[in-house]
Amino acid sequence: MDISAIEQYIDRIYGFAVKHTFTRDEADELSQEILFTAVKNFPKLCDHSRFEPWLWGIAKNTAKMFSRRAGKMRALYVYDLPESMPEKAEEDTEELYAALRGKIATLSAMYRDIIIMYYYDCLSVKEIAAKLAIPEGTVTWRLSEGRKKLKKECTDMQETALRPKKLKIDIYGTGNYGFNNIPFPNEYISDALSQNILYYCYEEPKNAEELSALCGVPAYFVEERLENLVKRNAVTEAVRGKYQTDFIIWSDKHGIYAEENMKKAVLPIAGRMFDALQAVAKEAAGLDFYRAEKSEAELFFLYGMMAFNHISSRFNKMPLPKIPQNYDGFWWRYIATDESTRHFRDFIGTQGCANSGSRGTYSYYIYRFGKFKFRKKLMYDLYINVCEDLLTHGKTKEAEQAACALRDGFLIKRENGELFVPIPAFPSEAHSAFCEIAEKHLSPLMPEYVAIVEKYVKGFKKLFPPHLADDCARTCHSTFADMYAKIIEIGIEEGKISSPALPYCEVMLQK
Repeated sequence: MDISAIEQYIDRIYGFAVKHTFTRDEADELSQEILFTAVKNFPKLCDHSRFEPWLWGIAKNTAKMFSRRAGKMRALYVYDLPESMPEKAEEDTEELYAALRGKIATLSAMYRDIIIMYYYDCLSVKEIAAKLAIPEGTVTWRLSEGRKKLKKECTDMQETALRPKKLKIDIYGTGNYGFNNIPFPNEYISDALSQNILYYCYEEPKNAEELSALCGVPAYFVEERLENLVKRNAVTEAVRGKYQTDFIIWSDKHGIYAEENMKKAVLPIAGRMFDALQAVAKEAAGLDFYRAEKSEAELFFLYGMMAFNHISSRFNKMPLPKIPQNYDGFWWRYIATDESTRHFRDFIGTQGCANSGSRGTYSYYIYRFGKFKFRKKLMYDLYINVCEDLLTHGKTKEAEQAACALRDGFLIKRENGELFVPIPAFPSEAHSAFCEIAEKHLSPLMPEYVAIVEKYVKGFKKLFPPHLADDCARTCHSTFADMYAKIIEIGIEEGKISSPALPYCEVMLQK
């Protein structure tokens, strides 16, 4: 007799397991343990004519031991790698056990619930139909399909389970997060299984069974994560029972497109644009604002960031859909990346913090090129107020907040004990004057520049799934300012300017 004979008893062993346990999880675990014990001990079976009594003897003994350990969860599944077996088995036995285990664990609720009611609750097809308010024929079909699925090979599941995806998930928009023990929303969806569900649901909708096979975990785990992802506005139910990721995941294809097209697109205007930016910097040097002891070479990058942000608000006519309100009352969207370091996507990253109704009059902004990183922490509204106190009065009464700002690098303590604000600050009059300067020098180039950006975006937006049209539009809108990064890169390559001393630019702007 071949060891594959065990496979014919999967349905019956599962039925036996559900009758000897109290939960579906326990039924799954017990059936797995019975199958493993049978596979491991099969070589010891001398009289194959006694196979069935031998198998049910193992099932009964295993069930007794299992009941003694009730309440103890045995981790027969891990996410990143298959768990090592208690004892080393023959290679073919190991493969068979992995297949049998996968077949039991990957049913979705549609089929699993009916199998549980049929075997565990001993309900008839008619009773199940009445309980679920569905036709008897549907119950019969699902019961049949569930049995078939238990026997189906799961090689795809095993292969993809060995290659889990790792995404970096963030948010953009507005919200009151990151302090007072308020976590960012992305923390609720960044576990390993959620990341993989989001990855596999991105291009096309998937159901729980498909995700189970791709991720290599039981369907009921997938269903639990899907419930949370729906609750957290991370996935939507595209069609009944099939889910799709509801935000952009950046990948290498976006970097490849940027590498192949952005420099080529902006090169005809890059020299003239760089000259205009230098003219902006030269005139801005005469403005009355707090420079934080920065050199004009350092301020050049900040001037460019501010200039492109302003000029975009004037000339960027591409659609900019409003960010919808989320479950927590704030306006934000998730954004994730699966990008490698082999391909680079040029963009300008912007983060900011306003006073949110506190006593200050400034807001804080930090800009970075795509190749660089932000600070690990943002300046909070109370930090902004402390900096404003120091700039306006040379002192602050907020000693505790000043100490925190000093700890986080937003203040510097000089040798004489004085606190120094290392961030440039533009009073409202100086900021208005700067915007006028930027518009004067950049406006003449805008018709040509706008046409370049729109042509680039026309191909770029084809890289996004159709259901993310609004997210795609917001991304394409930001490309107007993102191309500043490529202009600066060309200027550095041509020796017109040196690389920035810091990987980011900071500024405080008065309301």
